[in-house]
Amino acid sequence: MALLDLFRGRSAKRNFSPAEEERVVAAIREAEARTSGEIRVYIEHRCRYVDPLDRAMEVFLQLKMEQTRERNGVLLYLAMKDRQLAVFGDEGIHQKVGSEFWNQEVAKILSAFREDKKVEGLVDIVRDLGEALVTHFPYHDQDRNELSDTLVFGA
Repeated sequence: MALLDLFRGRSAKRNFSPAEEERVVAAIREAEARTSGEIRVYIEHRCRYVDPLDRAMEVFLQLKMEQTRERNGVLLYLAMKDRQLAVFGDEGIHQKVGSEFWNQEVAKILSAFREDKKVEGLVDIVRDLGEALVTHFPYHDQDRNELSDTLVFGA
């Protein structure tokens, strides 16, 4: 990783205190404890694309989220400075919940962000994503955490 990439990562990370970051990670862990699904949160400073969904799909693949056994990974993508976000679900979960669900979740988090409640909005959407995953992909004895629960900070 180049020094410039490390600097960019810090830029996005500055939007969250360690305590705020831990609240979101705790919500991810709590949600994933009841499902075989995986939730990741990717935060960067700027979106390089006009459409954040295109960027979310690219990040989803970079994080190898399509490699989950049941294709039930969900990525929450945020570009802080550009005020853009997207929720991208793999084919397994998308077939179960459909586009309307994703659109409703985006609308909820945008409302929280407008009220300057970014951490509360993130925790709430993680809980909602977790509930959808629990409904369609409940936890089973052979389940293992396939992806890290930590937040990923990009450029």
